[in-house]
This record gives sequence, structure tokens and C-alpha cells, in this order.
Amino acid sequence: MDQKFNYGGQAVLEGVMMRGSRNMAVAVRAPNGEIVIHEQPITSSLYNGFWSKVPFVRGLGMLWDSLGLGMRALTFSADIAVGDEAEFSGPMAWGTIAVSMLLAVGLFFITPRLAADGIQAGVRLIGVDSALAGNLIEGVVRLVIVVGYIWLVGRIPDIQRVFAYHGAEHKTINAYEDNAALTPEVVARYSTEHPRCGTGFLLIVVFISVLVFSLLGDPPWYIRYPSRIVLIPVIAGISYEYMRFMARNLQNPIVRWLVRPQLALQHLTTRQPSADMLEISITALQRVLATEDLPVAVADIAPVEAR
Repeated sequence: MDQKFNYGGQAVLEGVMMRGSRNMAVAVRAPNGEIVIHEQPITSSLYNGFWSKVPFVRGLGMLWDSLGLGMRALTFSADIAVGDEAEFSGPMAWGTIAVSMLLAVGLFFITPRLAADGIQAGVRLIGVDSALAGNLIEGVVRLVIVVGYIWLVGRIPDIQRVFAYHGAEHKTINAYEDNAALTPEVVARYSTEHPRCGTGFLLIVVFISVLVFSLLGDPPWYIRYPSRIVLIPVIAGISYEYMRFMARNLQNPIVRWLVRPQLALQHLTTRQPSADMLEISITALQRVLATEDLPVAVADIAPVEAR
């Protein structure tokens, strides 16, 4: 099977989004039990053009475009999942997303530095002053916040369903990469872990941020804090290349050992999906494969309403 095309996925509310090089498809379970499909072509040169081949730059571009696709998929799924109760779209949706991103930057990048500065101030009182130690403390705090946040939100029942759809997405892609039949019975046998998962990417970002920020040493606060925001694209680009390299070299025993923490963290963001969740994920992937002119294994699924 030729798998040399860009593809990936994302869990959404009561559904899964899959994207390829040419098309994006979102499959969502409506309140009446039907599977509702939304498809749109992918025309961005970030996936197929010049920039998709430039190391480090391509990672930032892909992540930015994927963010846009993911947000559109999320708003569509929210509108379907709530039925006629409300509509999560337009200014309300994008306003919520913008505020969420600002809060995320503050929580995951600024707060760890504030905590590290506080701890460093105490350490200096006993005569120990090290820029490297400060950056290591910042990295540890960032890791604790990331893991703690994921664990906490994972206690919410609605998020647990999203995590189950995340598991369905991983199982479906793993089955496809193994050239297996895309049926719920077959896909259910596969793992909920995948080396190219966004959860693993977060862990990579934490470690890469320690390396990047350590290069700055211990600059004044008016450089230290803005750098945590300005250097996010740099960290993201390096992290993307690292994850890409690891995913392409899993046959190497050292690489397999290095990706273990990424796979372990995914246990917090995936759950074992039900058969109807696997139907959703399979449906989304089948729609994408059809646009890539690749073989599609047909599953026995519920009626589909296309939108």
C-alpha cells in the first residue's frame, strides 16, 4: 500500500476528523443516531507546495493550517452534536477559540517561567545561582502543568467521550497502516497509541523548550518573558521535525525506546472506543481515502447523511 501522502486525524465532539492531501472529512454522530459527514477540499500549498518540503518551516505551516482545519471540524461537530439546541459557530466560536489560545499560552509558557523565577529566588538565598537550573525547573513545572491539566480535563464525562473518539481515530489509522480491513471488528484489535499523536507532540514541545530557552541563559525579565511567546514558532518547528524523524525510523530500537514516553502520555488522552465510535472514524477515513484514489475497505456502517 502506498502511504506517501499527508494524512492525519483529530477527535471532535461525537466524531472524528480525518484529512489527507486533497480533502478533509468530518464524521459526527447526530442525536438521532445518523452519521453526518462534512467534507471540504484542501487547497493550501502548505500540504503539497514548496513550503511543505522546507524543514522547520513546513512544521509551523502544517500546524497552523491544521489548527484552522481542526477548529472548523470542531465547530461543525459542535453544531451537529447539540442538534437544535444551539449553534456554536461564527464570532462566538472563534472568539472562544482566541481566548482559549491566549489562556493556553499563559498557562503553559508564562506560568512555568513565573514559578521557576520564584523557586530560583529561594535557591539564590542559599548561594546557588544557575541559569541552567532555572530552565530545568521551568521545564519540570511545564511538564507537571501539561500532565496535570490533561489528567484533570480527562475526568470530565464529555471529554472522556472525546478521548474515546481519539482512541477510535488511532485504532483506525493503525489498522490502515497495517493494510487491514477497515471494519469495526478488525479495527478494534489495534492499539490506541500512535507515534504521530498530538499528545506526544506536547511532550516533545516541553523538552525542546528546555533546550531552546537554555540557549538564552538568564536574560533580564523584559527579554525572558517575551521570549516564551516569541520563540513558540521556533519550538514548534523543531518539535515537528523531531516527531517526523521518530515516526519514520520506528524500526530502530533506540527510536522505539525514545518514543515510549510519548506513547505512555497518550494513555491519558485516549479511551477504548465502542463499535459505533469506530464506525464514525472508519467513515471519515474512507471518505479521505476515496479522494486520494487509494483502495477503500468498505465497512458495514449505519446510513450516512452527507452535508
